[in-house]
Amino acid sequence: MHAPRLRTVYATTDACERFAEIIVCARANGVEVVPVTDDVIEAMAETRTPQGIIAVCDFVEQSLDDVIRLGANSAVVLESAADPGNVGTIIRTADAAGASGVVLTRGSADPFGGKVVRATAGSIFHLPVVDDVDVQSLLARVSASGMTLVVATGDGEHDLFDWLEEAPASICWVFGTEAHGVSVEMRAAAHARVRIPIAGRAESLNLAAAVAVCLFADVARRHGRMKASHNDPNR
Repeated sequence: MHAPRLRTVYATTDACERFAEIIVCARANGVEVVPVTDDVIEAMAETRTPQGIIAVCDFVEQSLDDVIRLGANSAVVLESAADPGNVGTIIRTADAAGASGVVLTRGSADPFGGKVVRATAGSIFHLPVVDDVDVQSLLARVSASGMTLVVATGDGEHDLFDWLEEAPASICWVFGTEAHGVSVEMRAAAHARVRIPIAGRAESLNLAAAVAVCLFADVARRHGRMKASHNDPNR
């Protein structure tokens, strides 16, 4: 189970009425519900216009083994991804694409920080997210798991869509920052380095967009659509 354990709910009188079903469910499961004023909620919240309800949760600790494992369709590794909006969006995208989880190397944004959690739109509760991982430990785990390590980079030797036609079943995707890309160490260890073909004049894609393209291209391939589309002369 990757869902957190709910510890306490703080809610204003208005929020208790608007979210009555949540309040009733929380109390029925032994969760403490603390009535507070609007001023208290505003002081606790990180947003300018809080919805009047805040929950405190204990997350279940996850390990690399929960994410990097043979049999998983895909796993996502973010190397030094510092932008919380990007990280949250990527966690949401990985969830939507059916990935086994997301790993963040040291120097990345805190996946449990407020901005990241909000950007996940709830997906932080659906799949394992492991942070503060050093590259050597990650590479050792990938090697032991039997997953194929694939680095997405603008100068990759393989076109993403060409490579996916004959891709292995279990892929660990690695993405770096837009400014610095993926480390030399990670590139050297990769089984393949792929690039997303860009038809227009843009120099590159936003990190979250690049992750979405790779993951859902892989989803399309798994659904048997990639090869037919790629070989269609009328596409």
